[in-house]
Amino acid sequence: MCGIAGIAGPAGSVPDQGVLDRLADALAHRGPDGGGRHVAANVGLVQTRLAIIDIEGGRQPILDGEGRAIVANGEIYNYRELRAGLPEARFATGSDCEPPLHLYARDGSAFVESLRGMYALALHDPGAGTLTLSRDPFGIKPLYVAEGAWGVAFASEAQALVAAGLVAPKVSDRARNELLQMQFTCGADTIFEGIRRVLPGETLVVRDGRMVERRRREALPTANAVDGGADDLIRRLDAVLAESVEFHQRSDVPYGMFLSGGIDSAALLALMARLNPHPVLAFTAGFPGTQARDERDHARALAARVGARHVEVEVSEGDFWALLPEVAAAMDDPAADYACLPTFKLAREARREVKVILAGEGGDELFGGYGRYRAAMRPWPLARPMRRHGTFDGLDVLRASPTGWRDRFAAAEAESRRPGRSRLQAAQAADCADWLAHDLLTKADRCLMANGVEGRVPFLDPAVAGFAFPLADRWKVGKGLGKWLLRLWLEQALPEARPFDRKRGFTVPVAEWIAARPGIGALVARQPGIAEIARPEAVEALFSRCDGKTGFACWTLLFYALWHQRHIIGRRPEGDAFEALAKA
Repeated sequence: MCGIAGIAGPAGSVPDQGVLDRLADALAHRGPDGGGRHVAANVGLVQTRLAIIDIEGGRQPILDGEGRAIVANGEIYNYRELRAGLPEARFATGSDCEPPLHLYARDGSAFVESLRGMYALALHDPGAGTLTLSRDPFGIKPLYVAEGAWGVAFASEAQALVAAGLVAPKVSDRARNELLQMQFTCGADTIFEGIRRVLPGETLVVRDGRMVERRRREALPTANAVDGGADDLIRRLDAVLAESVEFHQRSDVPYGMFLSGGIDSAALLALMARLNPHPVLAFTAGFPGTQARDERDHARALAARVGARHVEVEVSEGDFWALLPEVAAAMDDPAADYACLPTFKLAREARREVKVILAGEGGDELFGGYGRYRAAMRPWPLARPMRRHGTFDGLDVLRASPTGWRDRFAAAEAESRRPGRSRLQAAQAADCADWLAHDLLTKADRCLMANGVEGRVPFLDPAVAGFAFPLADRWKVGKGLGKWLLRLWLEQALPEARPFDRKRGFTVPVAEWIAARPGIGALVARQPGIAEIARPEAVEALFSRCDGKTGFACWTLLFYALWHQRHIIGRRPEGDAFEALAKA
């Protein structure tokens, strides 16, 4: 796990060392274990390393003896199998990131088709005069690009391109409207004008400072609906999940997991306990003294049942105000997801003992867990589109009604309705395209990497997706419950998880904490980023009545105010949220 960045200029140009320095400095938090640099012809690459596999020998960039060089962020889980399939290759390291270099020599830009893992990588081939950029099919690892007269630049985080002086920190109105209304942004264009995401599964080829080729590797299979008997499907599910977890546990450093009270993390716990010779280390967040559901009792009981060592992490109101400026600073590609706070706190505590964490992201999207999927399954005219209402609808707080905020998500919905897919599968595919990649996975990446922890997500594996997504709808939704087949499997694997209990959504008591500090509304209202989009008196009024109905809107404005301070104004976080906002 690392940070990568670089620049490919026009033919005959030489990479600016100052730009490379600034890119590396901006990504230093992603790689506390060292760094490297490669400059050849018109291409410069930098990498900051969090050492996970081949601790001593796996430094990057890695070269192949023919002048080709690779820098990568992520893990290639099938690296052992790939090495065995490349008997003619001369490997210089034991790193999981070296096999792609030799696959490229054999297969060209199609080399990514063989990779099983999470990755964002850059591969320079001076013989061909190309730089190849690629991102894993689900978008687990981030990658951003910008273009200018200086060529094409890339980085693991958008903020690095701003810090390097390549792009001005200017907000895109459309993306900001998406953030305010949906809590995340969609598609390739980020909230920064001039910075684009390499989309999940995309491979881009750059030559002479220009993008000349683009291809896409799909995350979801096109196979027809898979049906069968329950016993056979449970057996097959067990095999595919066990293999994925086994691959995701490949590491030369200690690892653990995040355990909530949900189906997905309980499934991971059961599998990790089965596959590990030593006790699993599980971390659970709780919110003492609030009305939020506390999952620690249930998680504690599950951990005890499988002999896991359980670490309970309290997230308090004090943590909320103290950590929020750091969280907003880490979330350069913003997602106003309040789960970023417990994720950040869990990662900080986990880093005391481990460098790798397994988590359950992707289970809902692949196995059909969300209630909105069941609404989307209804026949016309009863079916309802997802995310049809925005956070600020009817609140009369913003200076202008947000426009176009649903357009790009609607485009993803339209693209997901492919021939042969059910309504449920179309809804799952739409979520995988935007919600999963640009909210859940972005949140996990930034909050963990800010604390020097690698996050792994075994559900988002090609083999798991190949099994789960084509399942007939009846194996995803049954008796009004989502993830039906996964629940049937968990009933056998860990019945103490009570898999047929009704799902209760994970909540963070942000409304309670905000309501307890009545002065915060005035501080938020006067922030430049907020005054630009909202009427100050309306903002103060909104915060004065912060409750279950308006709480998420208050949270969104608070988060955006702190995000804007750091990423647009350029003020680094100092002190708690009150101190940071008082400096406006």
